[in-house]
Amino acid sequence: MFSLENKKKILNNTDLFVLDMDGTFYLENDILDGSLDFLEAVKRAGKRYIFFTNNSSTSSEEYIKKLARMNCHITSDMIMTSGDVMIKFLQTKYQGKSVYLLGTEPLRKSFVDAGINLYDAKTGVSSDGTKAERSDIVVVGFDKTLTYETLTNACIYIREGATFLATHLDINCPVKNGFIPDCGAICAAIELSTGVKPRFVGKPFKETVDMIVASTGISAERIAFVGDRIYTDVATGVNNGAMGVLVLTGETKKEDIPASKVQPDVVFASIKEMGELLSE
Repeated sequence: MFSLENKKKILNNTDLFVLDMDGTFYLENDILDGSLDFLEAVKRAGKRYIFFTNNSSTSSEEYIKKLARMNCHITSDMIMTSGDVMIKFLQTKYQGKSVYLLGTEPLRKSFVDAGINLYDAKTGVSSDGTKAERSDIVVVGFDKTLTYETLTNACIYIREGATFLATHLDINCPVKNGFIPDCGAICAAIELSTGVKPRFVGKPFKETVDMIVASTGISAERIAFVGDRIYTDVATGVNNGAMGVLVLTGETKKEDIPASKVQPDVVFASIKEMGELLSE
């Protein structure tokens, strides 16, 4: 399955590479060898790329600045986060509904900028001036500012009937010394308390693919999702009519692949290998 011929076939059949970031393009603050060369190879081949991260604790603008520090210069239409998918989902499915957000300041700002009707637990008033006992919806992101008070509010509102949504299902976020609790872990606490499961919209769910198809105009079967996690990056492609490409520079190791329910369409050692093959 992962022969040289298959690797070249996947690369040739791809019009748009959707690149994960941490563990795929860089590790924390250090760009991975060959990453910039891969982007050049994509351009030379007449193909396109965008970045997509499930990490909803930081805005697209902050990621653009981070990539620029690595000499990778992109525009706002070349990056999306699970927070962006959630905003689109709320605008499409829950227009005008009040939202209690568990999220960082950058995520909150992106919600405000997009006109999402945010609910203030302290005043009981939403952005549109409506006063209520609770919000219509609770949205959970990767909230590094989480407090017991905000966690309690979320549980109370959900028990009282608020819709439970979350940006992404990642349980842990990798950091230099191991892992820290991510959005999925926060949701697990809320679910255990309330008995209600959240609806996730980031990778590996259809909403992410739909948004990328709509914004780029490229059909799903010509899109390759590239990343270091099978259950998010690869599964996004494999489960939604696109391609799932695994790189072995992050979380997933080669020995993890056989036991996985989701199997990648192809495996590369790194994004560097992808760029070298694309240049041939």
